[in-house]
Amino acid sequence: MHLSPRPVRLTVCATAVLLVTAVGCAPQDASPDGAQAAGPGKRSCAPGKLTTVAPGKITVGTDKPAYAPWFSDDDPANGKGYESAVAYAVAKELGYGKDAVQWRTVPFNSAFAPGAKSFDFDVNQVSISASRKQAVAFSSGYYDVRQAVVAVKGSKAAGARSIADLKDAKLGAQVGSTSLDVVNDTIRPHQAVAVFQKNDLAKAALKNGQVDAILVDLPTAFYITSAELKDAVVVGQFAHQGPAKEQFGLVLDKESAITGCVTAAVDALRRKGTLAALEKQWLADAVNVPVLK
Repeated sequence: MHLSPRPVRLTVCATAVLLVTAVGCAPQDASPDGAQAAGPGKRSCAPGKLTTVAPGKITVGTDKPAYAPWFSDDDPANGKGYESAVAYAVAKELGYGKDAVQWRTVPFNSAFAPGAKSFDFDVNQVSISASRKQAVAFSSGYYDVRQAVVAVKGSKAAGARSIADLKDAKLGAQVGSTSLDVVNDTIRPHQAVAVFQKNDLAKAALKNGQVDAILVDLPTAFYITSAELKDAVVVGQFAHQGPAKEQFGLVLDKESAITGCVTAAVDALRRKGTLAALEKQWLADAVNVPVLK
C-alpha cells in the first residue's frame, strides 16, 4: 500500500515501526496484472518507468545470427519473426513503444551463464530449466517447445520411425541446448554426439555428410527444410518429456527487479491471445509431423 501524506497517517506508521517492524510500512506495489515485481525492493510495474539497464529504454538481448523463423533477415529490430514480435509485444505491455526498445548481441550460452547481465531480458529460444534457474531468472513461458530431427532425404536417418531407429546414427546438436539434452537423455545414440557452437555449423555438417541428422526445435526444423536445405526433411518430433512442458522463457538477471513485471506482461499476452496469434503468423504448423517413440 502507499503511505498517506497526512501527518496523522505518518505518525501511525512511525508508531507501527516502533511497535512492530518497518516492513509493515514498506510499499507493496503490484504490476497492472496483479503480479508482484520480483527482485530487491519489490519495485512497481508502473508503465514505462521500470528500473532498466538504460533509463526509459528496454534493452533486449539475442544472439547473432538471429535465425528465422524466430527473426527475419537477421535483424531483430524489424519486428518480424516470432521472437522479435514477442519482444516488442512484451515491451508494449510494459509501457515501452518500439522506439524505446534497443537490441544487444548476446551469445546463446552467455544469456543464461552466471553473472551480471547487459540486458533487461534476453529472447533466444532459451528453455526454462531448474539448472538454468540457479544462475538466472525466467519469465513465464512464451512458447511451448517440441524438439525435432532433421536429416537428408533418402538417408537411413530420414527413414527413422522410432527412437530406436536413430541409435546407430551420427547425431548433432548445438552446445548447451535442450536439443542436445534430448540426444543424450532420450535417444542415447551409440556414437559420440557431434556438438556445435551454433546451429549454422550443425546445418553445414548435415549438408556435408559429417552427421546423419541434427536436432533442433520444430519451427527451426521447418525453416531449415523449406528455405535452407532443400534436400532435407523433418523426420519426426518428440513428445513432451516428464510432467511439465518444455517452454522458452525470457531470461533476466538473477536479481532483476523487473522479473515479476515481465512475467505479468507475458501472462497478459497469453490471456489476450496475442501469443497464439503471433505463433500462427510466424511459426509453422506441426500437426503432420510424426511423434518418435
